Amino acid sequence: MAIVSAKLCRSLLPLHCCLLKYRSINSIPPSHSLQEAVKIAVEAKAYEKIPDLLVSFGQACENPNPFAFLSTFPDSLRMQVVDEILQSFIPIRPRFRAQAAYAYLLSLILQTSNPLPLGLAVLQRTLRSGCVPVAQTRLLLSSAWVNCRKESRSVSDTLFEMQSIGYHPDSSTCNYLIWSLCDVDQLNEAVKVLKGMSRAGCVPDLESFDTVVRAMCRVRKTSEALDMIKKMVEKVGLTPRQGTIVKVAAALRANREIWRAVELIEFLERKDYPVGFESYDLVVKGCLDSGENILAGKVVMRMTEKGFIPYITTRHKVVDRLAGAGEWKLAYAVRQRFAELRS
Repeated sequence: MAIVSAKLCRSLLPLHCCLLKYRSINSIPPSHSLQEAVKIAVEAKAYEKIPDLLVSFGQACENPNPFAFLSTFPDSLRMQVVDEILQSFIPIRPRFRAQAAYAYLLSLILQTSNPLPLGLAVLQRTLRSGCVPVAQTRLLLSSAWVNCRKESRSVSDTLFEMQSIGYHPDSSTCNYLIWSLCDVDQLNEAVKVLKGMSRAGCVPDLESFDTVVRAMCRVRKTSEALDMIKKMVEKVGLTPRQGTIVKVAAALRANREIWRAVELIEFLERKDYPVGFESYDLVVKGCLDSGENILAGKVVMRMTEKGFIPYITTRHKVVDRLAGAGEWKLAYAVRQRFAELRS
């Protein structure tokens, strides 16, 4: 009988622990703050309760960071606890339930004295869950990254540090980092991440290049943008997005580098990459803006070969400018081409 009683006690022990854990979480008095409630959940390792706690205490903006107590932990303990929290969130459904928790963790970790690589791990889990980091994350992440890189660590070494805590860098995490750096005018650092991420096992994808090229176009670094487009096509084998080509063409037009814009179109078509109507339209208008009327006529002819017909105002301008310049033969050919296309 004693043996049976002992076995029964041992079998009930895990249940007893679970009940204690459940009672400790579900008996939090209303007077407790959100941070105290989260701390109790962390101490009980009931991490899966945290998303619901955040919801039950009302809107996030009304509370200080509920994970603030983690900043007092030693680095190793903080990494362990945060990792356990992240792992516990993986099975949570629907995934957006953990959105606020991810946001709080990111905000806290990125403002600690040692934000990386743990901040990158939290970011990775946020992105993989389908959640979108809050806008402030881009500024905090960029600042943390730049400060870490000031210690003369290479891009690949900084990314590889994720492995020391059981995570591996991936393209999505790097792409968000690149976007964040571009967003705060750290374009040069973004380019370094793009070039160095492959050495950390992350292959740059279309999003990586697209983000950098668009940032280059915003500040009219057209030479760098053209070089990046050529690298995408020739070395990586990626097809540039039409929107990206439009951005480059617009930047070249704004810089009055219209010959280079024409060369871009010729390069892409030689490589059998499609060029859309909007890019052609920008180049033709750029030719007219720069007084390159003959070039405008030739681009229009090439444009119509692709089945594109310029807007009526542009058509009239091209024909009139060619006629005014005495280029009757080309003007007639252009006009005839428009007629053939029933324009």
